[in-house]
Amino acid sequence: MTKVKYPQKRNYRQRAHSNPLSDHSFDYPVSPDVMDWTKLYPRFKPENEVKFCDIGCGYGGLLVTLSPMFPETYMVGFEIRVKVSDYVNDRFLALRQDNEVYHNAGVIRTNAMKYLPNFFRKGQLEKMFILYPDPHFKKCKHKWRIVSEGLLAEYAYVLKVGGLVYTVSDVKEVHDWMVEHFTNFPLFERYDPPAEDKAAQVLIGSTEEGKKVLRNKGQSWTAIFKRVEDPYSVNCAGT
Repeated sequence: MTKVKYPQKRNYRQRAHSNPLSDHSFDYPVSPDVMDWTKLYPRFKPENEVKFCDIGCGYGGLLVTLSPMFPETYMVGFEIRVKVSDYVNDRFLALRQDNEVYHNAGVIRTNAMKYLPNFFRKGQLEKMFILYPDPHFKKCKHKWRIVSEGLLAEYAYVLKVGGLVYTVSDVKEVHDWMVEHFTNFPLFERYDPPAEDKAAQVLIGSTEEGKKVLRNKGQSWTAIFKRVEDPYSVNCAGT
């Protein structure tokens, strides 16, 4: 049997940060109805739907962990950097040759700040992950952050009611920023997951960034939020 050759990160090096507001060149569907997921998942069927999305998936560590834990759930990582997304794609191609699992996970190079509703219909997603996002420390670059009032409206749109957003950061100021924005947004509330929440158990140790924080004996802050009913629509329905 031919030994599967796994991609090496040193061949996919790229700068750590990318300007999400720049005019990158992306392929994206005009609407979720025309998105062809079979190009990403070899066993995808018309009745299937992608349910998990890792925004800024980096080198794909979380997806590699979640894929065998949720073998019946299709999941995708969004990554803006070219070489990094190439690495994750090659990583899954290799894993699929070496295992019977990992056919439910893939990566798309895209900009989640601009094109999220092009890929997912309203209420499609069950879980979203925002792990160790770029901190963009300078105040003039806070508009680059992946959590903002405008983006939360899009996250609420693609998440089903009861769906969860998992966030982690090793920068306390960024953690506080995400908590403040989510808790102040009417369609999300802070959520304490039960012990059996398998995804919550692997948030820190599965990503490359999280492993680096653990090696350096650093600290990570976690916060999980649940998509709730629109209070205005509920009140209108009751009148």
